[in-house]
Amino acid sequence: MADLPAAVHPGPVAPAPGGPRGTDRGAARAARRPVTGPAAAPVLVSAADLLARRGRTVLLDVRWALGDPHGRERYRAGHLPGAVFVDLDRELGDPPSPAAGRHPLPSVARLEAAARRWGIGTGDPVVAYDDAGGVAAARAWWLLRWAGLRDVRLLDGGLAAWCRAGGSLETGDVLPEPGDVSLRAGGLPVLSIDAAGALPRTGGVLLDARAGERYRGETEPVDPRAGHVPGAVSAPTTGNLADDGTFLPAAALRDRFAALGVTPGRRVAAYCGSGVAAAHEVAALAVAGIEAALWPGSWSQWSADPDRPAATGPRP
Repeated sequence: MADLPAAVHPGPVAPAPGGPRGTDRGAARAARRPVTGPAAAPVLVSAADLLARRGRTVLLDVRWALGDPHGRERYRAGHLPGAVFVDLDRELGDPPSPAAGRHPLPSVARLEAAARRWGIGTGDPVVAYDDAGGVAAARAWWLLRWAGLRDVRLLDGGLAAWCRAGGSLETGDVLPEPGDVSLRAGGLPVLSIDAAGALPRTGGVLLDARAGERYRGETEPVDPRAGHVPGAVSAPTTGNLADDGTFLPAAALRDRFAALGVTPGRRVAAYCGSGVAAAHEVAALAVAGIEAALWPGSWSQWSADPDRPAATGPRP
């Protein structure tokens, strides 16, 4: 298995030059350089700061929840002015398969076509949000960062924070002029299924971002088997947030992840059911100044292979 990004608690770091780095090979390069990628660029924007912005910002409304097909209807009923609806199932992944999981990474061509439909042009800042703690929005954030865009942020606290800050809403669909953005894969490290299984055995930390009951194997609402990858550590995304739905401060997130074994020098990666909540975990780690790889296939890929073991209970 190739090396992964090592956990670092950095001071300020300069953005790294662009260029392809991804997959297990890209993760190896990431481990040998200062923290870059998501941990080197701002992850969040507050509602107050977004309200005060002048100039063009592309807003992406990524309302989605597992088993809930009504995100577009909620968007039409009220969204940030100018925000474009993003269909997570259709636009933020390729078709599902047992071999690749429920939300495989989209091809770059597919993602680029979607980004242009959303109106993203070269150099445009992008802000993604949802109404459920940022889990779905983080998938869009991660994919666009993976595809080479740097000025992509999550609206901290999402739709609720915008409304609390006095932001207005509009209804109906927004159909923007197509953008001209060009994307290239490799901006963030990605983990394969084999590398994920080996990580806990080779000194790394594999974080399971799903709810605790799914990790423990008490329930499994959608995937073939219950349980978790042997050696993985339970780290539900709900632990990344304060009571008001905003992300915890960086210091608190560093403490949270340190308690889970993410200490300086250890390689770290995240998974969930299908690579959605895991992106939220990567975002929270980035807020804490820690770069982590994402395993897109996650439990939906692992559990579909009967030859791969499943652990149950509260322990890794």
